[in-house]
Amino acid sequence: MDVQQTAEQFREEFKQLRAEIAKVIVGAEGIVEGVLTSVFAGGHCLLEGVPGLGKTMLVRTLSEALDLKFSRIQFTPDLMPADIIGTNMIVEDEQGNREFRFRHGPIFGNIILADEINRATPKTQSALLEAMQEHTVSVALTVHRLEEPFFVLATQNPIEMEGTYPLPEAQLDRFFFKSIVDYPSHSELTEIVNRTTHGEMPKGEKVMDGRTINKWQAFVRDVPAAPQVTDYAVRLVLATHPKGELATDMVNRYVRYGSSPRGAQALLLAGKVTALREARFNVSFDDIKHAAPPALRHRILVNFEAEADGVTSDQIVADLLGKVSQAAKVA
Repeated sequence: MDVQQTAEQFREEFKQLRAEIAKVIVGAEGIVEGVLTSVFAGGHCLLEGVPGLGKTMLVRTLSEALDLKFSRIQFTPDLMPADIIGTNMIVEDEQGNREFRFRHGPIFGNIILADEINRATPKTQSALLEAMQEHTVSVALTVHRLEEPFFVLATQNPIEMEGTYPLPEAQLDRFFFKSIVDYPSHSELTEIVNRTTHGEMPKGEKVMDGRTINKWQAFVRDVPAAPQVTDYAVRLVLATHPKGELATDMVNRYVRYGSSPRGAQALLLAGKVTALREARFNVSFDDIKHAAPPALRHRILVNFEAEADGVTSDQIVADLLGKVSQAAKVA
């Protein structure tokens, strides 16, 4: 099978997975697309929205469509790091001998739902740092490797709501995408009410296993990107740094810290997934632009002046997309 046929197969399987999710989730096409893009790119996804908009339901529905081990962690203020990663416990055998044995925490799964992640303290949130970046967990000088595929799908409420804590910058940066879940439209809310108040709730069927996801994650990385496209993604990220050579006036005025290199990696990998979704085996400039808001919004930290003027990171990303030129000399 040549690469074009493989790209077409990816497109069909992506559509099939999205169709299973659509049996339960009404609308939210962009949010579903962002979550699936994160999965096939091998990244984690953060969903932000007020309670009741179906964030948790979306992750659960995805777990029903994937033949993977699903684990849910409900984040609360009294949750401790050991409640997530596990701990060593004293175990006594039949002969009365005692030994320490590691008891796995809920982080040992394939799909991890970190529900309302910003309702736990930063200390507990940080328990995910090693797992999200290195796919390992270290306890008492022993490194435990997590099973592949592994991805964290986290939900959070807006920080201005009661009982929330801001996520540490290092934690935010480990999320491939951050998607904003908005209120449903009139027609979507009507369909939601009809589905959930008549008869049995619809349920998706398993359509993909871990081996298939691993295969597609590897294939995504083989999609080529022209030097000009790669350079455009790099310049977009460099333009987020205040006082930098490519920074716009808006960035210099309102940004405290710009994106890390993970932002450029996310732009390229998301662009590759988007290309395959359209059965193309090359990344376009439009693919990079499409990925920019969810890939960069949480990696651009605004300053106090931006908060006072009501300027958001999404507005800054939009300004960058309008001012950073696609054309540039490539060394």
